[in-house]
Amino acid sequence: ENRGKGFAIRTGLKSADGDIVIIQDADLEYDPEDIPSVVEPIVSGQTEVCYGSRFLGELERMAIPNRVANWMLAKSASWLFWVKITDEATAYKAFRHEVLKKIDLECEGFEFCPEVTAKVLRLGYSIQEVSVRFRARTVWEGKKIGWPDFGIAIRTLLKYRFAKLEAFTKS
Repeated sequence: ENRGKGFAIRTGLKSADGDIVIIQDADLEYDPEDIPSVVEPIVSGQTEVCYGSRFLGELERMAIPNRVANWMLAKSASWLFWVKITDEATAYKAFRHEVLKKIDLECEGFEFCPEVTAKVLRLGYSIQEVSVRFRARTVWEGKKIGWPDFGIAIRTLLKYRFAKLEAFTKS
């Protein structure tokens, strides 16, 4: 039974035991050869959280509506949290494991991305971005995310921007 991206990530995090955790969707849109560049800023002590930005790297075949939605999500996150972020919805996210241990993740679906972004930023961590390669899948190749997910993402960013910190941190 497919219970969603957020559920799958939360399940995987229960077994994670390394110092650094990297999340990459298994749909082959992202190049695994970019993993070292995504974790390097954490390994070198520059940051605790690093995202692989599709909009700083090679972007192949992303449909215009998807580009617009991603731009709007990035601008919304930047505005709500007073940071500059180019790719809030990237599926390439790396964290020092201790950061994720402080956060109570609860999402089931695609809203994992705005949930973890909002919670990390609310806890005072900065997000560094590095360029990654990206080749978008088409609907015929299995692309499932759509405009309803955009609305859920915006609501999720707003929810955690204004929630009390105690509501989503682990003691």
